[in-house]
Amino acid sequence: MTVARPTRTRKDPGSPKSGRKARTKKGDSGAGAPSRRGAAGHRRDLLEAMLRIRRFEERCVELYSTAKIRGFVHLYIGEEAVAVGVSEALTADDAVVSTYREHGHALARGITAESVMAEMYGRTTGCSGGRGGSMHLFDASRRFYGGNAIVAGGLPLAAGLALADRMRGQDRVTCCFFGDGAFAEGEFHETANLAALWRLPLLLVCENNLYAMGTALERHEAQTDLAMRAASYGMVAWAVDGMDVEAVEHAARRAVEGIRGGTGPHFLELRTYRFRAHSMYDPDRYRHKAEIGRWKERDPVGLLTDRMRENGELGDKERARIEQRVADEIDHAVEAAEEGPEEPVGHLLHHVTSSSSRAVS
Repeated sequence: MTVARPTRTRKDPGSPKSGRKARTKKGDSGAGAPSRRGAAGHRRDLLEAMLRIRRFEERCVELYSTAKIRGFVHLYIGEEAVAVGVSEALTADDAVVSTYREHGHALARGITAESVMAEMYGRTTGCSGGRGGSMHLFDASRRFYGGNAIVAGGLPLAAGLALADRMRGQDRVTCCFFGDGAFAEGEFHETANLAALWRLPLLLVCENNLYAMGTALERHEAQTDLAMRAASYGMVAWAVDGMDVEAVEHAARRAVEGIRGGTGPHFLELRTYRFRAHSMYDPDRYRHKAEIGRWKERDPVGLLTDRMRENGELGDKERARIEQRVADEIDHAVEAAEEGPEEPVGHLLHHVTSSSSRAVS
């Protein structure tokens, strides 16, 4: 059993050490599988995936500020390496259960920016038909089973999916994302116990961004080494630099390989940081600007960009081309969302009551 490396404090951006560089393509299982495009091409794919999330989120800020997007919005800026790195280790048959900060997970899973943006606008062309909004993205065709607005609420659902796959004899992994705040909820401990007891094919991914809403980790957890706590349930668990997308991918592939090999659930504590406030409503007065600045020095997009430049794999023109592709994609998504239809009032009870219920006139 592997436990976490020593925990860092919330003011320490952690070690800059990177995990072994992955040589894998999306959908392969097992660490170190060769990429059809080669290492440099694979890193370009990782960079573009992270930039897609970053630019999508930045556009959401603009749209929210002009009231085009309403309701609660929780941004993923700073944590892109987690969604992208973990998603690279999963196949299309695997399942993903997410949190209310799930835009990045959805995009990394392959749900289109157009579909996600339409959902943000509440349009019927959105992935949840316009009914879920920012916190409840859902796409069964991608085996993406939500966004969940309840802290730790997705964990029992993920255990159920994993149990169903095991009972049916299907070679699938269920990946569940959640934050460090979930450790304060009973759902985490119940799920961890049953998953280990029943050796479920479950990958538990804790996005430890050091704050549960506005409460620092050391103020709500007596033991801040979360991987060590997870290991106490008898599952393989370790901590990873969540700002390094290649380290995340390698760790996720290693975990998925173990799960498929029948060793039961695995737990990854991905030590990351959100650069924005908890939500668009949050004044973010519980963190010092200097702390945020230190973490921004380890921006996952910047880290990978610098590594690629040092390796001679990325020039200014190629970076500009990637940025342009992403910008065009997001511009198209916004245009489509603006033109997308709203759900008629007469459909208010659709998917709420049974088909035998009287339709709303």
